[in-house]
Amino acid sequence: MEYKILESIGYILPAAITGLVTYYMFNGFVKQQNSEKSLELLAQKKRESLPIKLQAYERMLLFCERITPSKMLVRVKPLSDNTHEYLQLLIASLEQEFEHNLVQQIYISDDSWTAILATKNTIINKLKQLSETSNSANELRENVIIFYSKSLPPTDTAISFIKNDVKNLL
Repeated sequence: MEYKILESIGYILPAAITGLVTYYMFNGFVKQQNSEKSLELLAQKKRESLPIKLQAYERMLLFCERITPSKMLVRVKPLSDNTHEYLQLLIASLEQEFEHNLVQQIYISDDSWTAILATKNTIINKLKQLSETSNSANELRENVIIFYSKSLPPTDTAISFIKNDVKNLL
């Protein structure tokens, strides 16, 4: 009887060891395959999302160019000589451009979005400040041009953030 138990153990023990080794090897193989597949899916997602992200950065760069005060003044002409009306027209134009590109924040970095928001708000505040000392719409235009000829527009900061992010993407 003891001999039959030892003989059974002699058959079962190698089979169990072989089974365990096979299980661990197969388990490692499956984990490696899953890891490779997830890396491949991640790479594919990046390839598919890169054009969308680049397009968002392009649109935000164009937004910054369009709200650069000197360029905005050329595009948005005063309808009357009233300073307040012209200020409201400039702000409305800027806000309309911003709202048109609002959804792009999904695709760009938080730092770039913050820089763009700060740029927009800085320009609006500076326009308001310069309008307080202007007596007419044309004088406001002159004051804006004079002010920004002496200092860099805030859009340059946002543009540098955008360019930096695009370099990091590529």
